[in-house]
Amino acid sequence: MKEPRSAENVAILGASPKPERYAYKAFELLQEYGHRPIPVNPAFDEVLGEKCYPKISDVPKPIDTITIYLGEARSNPLIGEIVNARPRRIIMNPGAENSALAAKAEEAGIEVVEGCTLVMLRTGQF
Repeated sequence: MKEPRSAENVAILGASPKPERYAYKAFELLQEYGHRPIPVNPAFDEVLGEKCYPKISDVPKPIDTITIYLGEARSNPLIGEIVNARPRRIIMNPGAENSALAAKAEEAGIEVVEGCTLVMLRTGQF
Protein backbone atom coordinates (compact mmCIF):
# COMPACT_ATOMS: atom_id res chain seq x y z
CA MET A 1 0.00 0.00 0.00
CA LYS A 2 1.26 3.47 -0.87
CA GLU A 3 1.27 6.05 1.92
CA PRO A 4 -1.02 8.99 1.18
CA ARG A 5 -0.16 12.46 2.39
CA SER A 6 -3.09 11.97 4.74
CA ALA A 7 -5.84 9.40 4.60
CA GLU A 8 -9.20 10.84 3.57
CA ASN A 9 -12.81 9.72 3.82
CA VAL A 10 -13.83 9.76 0.16
CA ALA A 11 -17.50 9.39 -0.78
CA ILE A 12 -17.89 7.85 -4.23
CA LEU A 13 -21.16 9.18 -5.65
CA GLY A 14 -22.31 6.66 -8.26
CA ALA A 15 -20.30 3.79 -6.75
CA SER A 16 -20.64 0.45 -8.52
CA PRO A 17 -19.81 -3.20 -7.78
CA LYS A 18 -19.15 -3.73 -11.51
CA PRO A 19 -15.37 -4.10 -12.14
CA GLU A 20 -15.58 -2.45 -15.57
CA ARG A 21 -16.90 0.84 -14.11
CA TYR A 22 -14.53 3.70 -13.33
CA ALA A 23 -16.23 4.22 -9.96
CA TYR A 24 -15.22 0.64 -9.04
CA LYS A 25 -11.64 1.20 -10.22
CA ALA A 26 -11.52 4.42 -8.17
CA PHE A 27 -12.71 2.53 -5.07
CA GLU A 28 -9.90 -0.01 -5.48
CA LEU A 29 -7.22 2.62 -6.10
CA LEU A 30 -8.37 4.80 -3.20
CA GLN A 31 -8.00 1.77 -0.92
CA GLU A 32 -4.60 0.96 -2.40
CA TYR A 33 -3.44 4.50 -1.63
CA GLY A 34 -4.64 4.23 1.98
CA HIS A 35 -7.82 6.30 1.76
CA ARG A 36 -11.22 5.25 3.08
CA PRO A 37 -13.65 4.99 0.15
CA ILE A 38 -17.33 5.25 1.04
CA PRO A 39 -19.68 3.96 -1.67
CA VAL A 40 -22.88 5.96 -2.25
CA ASN A 41 -25.54 4.58 -4.60
CA PRO A 42 -29.15 3.65 -3.77
CA ALA A 43 -29.02 0.74 -6.25
CA PHE A 44 -26.54 -1.39 -4.25
CA ASP A 45 -26.21 -2.69 -0.68
CA GLU A 46 -22.41 -3.01 -0.78
CA VAL A 47 -19.39 -2.44 -2.97
CA LEU A 48 -16.22 -4.48 -2.44
CA GLY A 49 -17.42 -5.57 1.01
CA GLU A 50 -18.19 -2.01 2.20
CA LYS A 51 -21.72 -0.87 3.08
CA CYS A 52 -23.11 1.22 0.23
CA TYR A 53 -25.15 4.21 1.42
CA PRO A 54 -28.26 5.26 -0.50
CA LYS A 55 -27.49 9.00 -0.11
CA ILE A 56 -24.63 11.28 0.91
CA SER A 57 -26.67 12.38 3.95
CA ASP A 58 -26.73 8.73 5.17
CA VAL A 59 -22.92 8.59 5.48
CA PRO A 60 -22.19 8.58 9.25
CA LYS A 61 -18.67 10.04 9.17
CA PRO A 62 -17.25 13.34 8.00
CA ILE A 63 -16.48 13.41 4.27
CA ASP A 64 -13.21 14.97 3.12
CA THR A 65 -13.77 14.52 -0.62
CA ILE A 66 -16.75 13.60 -2.77
CA THR A 67 -15.77 12.09 -6.12
CA ILE A 68 -18.67 12.08 -8.59
CA TYR A 69 -19.41 9.46 -11.23
CA LEU A 70 -22.90 10.69 -12.17
CA GLY A 71 -23.93 12.74 -15.18
CA GLU A 72 -25.36 16.23 -14.67
CA ALA A 73 -28.98 15.04 -14.99
CA ARG A 74 -28.48 12.61 -12.08
CA SER A 75 -26.42 14.95 -9.89
CA ASN A 76 -28.63 18.06 -10.25
CA PRO A 77 -31.27 16.80 -7.77
CA LEU A 78 -28.44 16.08 -5.28
CA ILE A 79 -26.81 19.54 -5.29
CA GLY A 80 -28.21 20.60 -1.91
CA GLU A 81 -27.30 17.30 -0.27
CA ILE A 82 -23.77 17.36 -1.71
CA VAL A 83 -23.12 20.93 -0.55
CA ASN A 84 -24.68 20.25 2.88
CA ALA A 85 -22.19 17.39 3.41
CA ARG A 86 -19.50 20.13 3.61
CA PRO A 87 -16.65 18.17 1.99
CA ARG A 88 -13.31 19.93 1.63
CA ARG A 89 -13.52 19.30 -2.11
CA ILE A 90 -15.57 17.76 -4.89
CA ILE A 91 -13.97 15.95 -7.81
CA MET A 92 -16.04 15.90 -11.00
CA ASN A 93 -14.73 13.01 -13.05
CA PRO A 94 -14.91 13.15 -16.88
CA GLY A 95 -18.58 13.12 -17.86
CA ALA A 96 -19.69 14.26 -14.39
CA GLU A 97 -19.07 17.98 -14.84
CA ASN A 98 -21.92 20.12 -13.47
CA SER A 99 -21.66 23.92 -13.58
CA ALA A 100 -24.67 24.47 -11.26
CA LEU A 101 -23.15 22.17 -8.63
CA ALA A 102 -19.74 23.80 -9.06
CA ALA A 103 -21.22 27.28 -8.53
CA LYS A 104 -23.13 26.25 -5.37
CA ALA A 105 -20.12 24.40 -3.96
CA GLU A 106 -17.76 27.31 -4.58
CA GLU A 107 -20.25 29.71 -2.95
CA ALA A 108 -20.09 27.44 0.11
CA GLY A 109 -16.27 27.52 0.11
CA ILE A 110 -15.84 23.99 -1.24
CA GLU A 111 -13.00 23.36 -3.69
CA VAL A 112 -14.19 21.99 -7.04
CA VAL A 113 -11.83 19.99 -9.26
CA GLU A 114 -12.65 18.80 -12.77
CA GLY A 115 -10.35 15.84 -13.09
CA CYS A 116 -10.01 12.08 -12.97
CA THR A 117 -9.66 10.55 -9.52
CA LEU A 118 -7.61 7.67 -10.96
CA VAL A 119 -5.13 10.01 -12.68
CA MET A 120 -4.97 12.31 -9.64
CA LEU A 121 -4.06 9.39 -7.37
CA ARG A 122 -1.43 7.99 -9.72
CA THR A 123 0.22 11.38 -10.30
CA GLY A 124 0.29 12.52 -6.67
CA GLN A 125 -2.32 15.27 -7.23
CA PHE A 126 -4.91 13.73 -4.91
